[in-house]
Amino acid sequence: MSDPKLDVLTPHNSQMIFIDHQPQMAFGVQSIDRQVLKNNTVALAKAAKVFQIPTVITTVETESFSGHTYPELLDVFPTQDILERTSMNSWDDQKVRDALAANGRKKVVVAGLWTEVCNNSFALCAMLEGGYEIYMVADASGGTSKEAHDYAMQRMIQAGVVPVTWQQVMLEWQRDWANRDTYDAVMDIVKEHSGAYGMGVDYAYTMVHKAAARSVGSHATLAPVHAPVR
Repeated sequence: MSDPKLDVLTPHNSQMIFIDHQPQMAFGVQSIDRQVLKNNTVALAKAAKVFQIPTVITTVETESFSGHTYPELLDVFPTQDILERTSMNSWDDQKVRDALAANGRKKVVVAGLWTEVCNNSFALCAMLEGGYEIYMVADASGGTSKEAHDYAMQRMIQAGVVPVTWQQVMLEWQRDWANRDTYDAVMDIVKEHSGAYGMGVDYAYTMVHKAAARSVGSHATLAPVHAPVR
């Protein structure tokens, strides 16, 4: 019997949902540095756009409690509809179910806040009632404590959720560096969002391959001038 979890993620078999990446939800996150969380979330969104992954963005109680979705995330999808809810469980909103069904893909990559509430309840219900396969992006999600995040991840894993990270997902979609249609865009994401890995790419491009530095503007390098030493 085939196991769908042995199928790698591809641009043709997966869809993406971002759940409640809103400031009030982020204020409560203690399991990951919140700036790192935003960086990872935006990087994942950019990767989804590069690979034309059908994407859902859903929010909860925007005006009354949670605030508006990260503008950096919305800017990646400037014409994207935002699916507002009242329930902590995205599966309880028919718009969300309809959007997922319309995308026609059973592998759902999930990132959201909080791991132990909105992510957990959506994952369990989407698997049980919708027959979806859930890939939970651990480092683009956050909980109210490290324990809350970790134990929620463990509970979901025990139920069949596949744990992943944002860069893992992006590189799984890329798969082969010979896929030139997406190579440059992936490298742009790496350079901007992948920390030391991105710095290494910049170094290799400029120092080894002698590419121009990617900084914007014109920066003259002034030669050393030794001052008198007493």
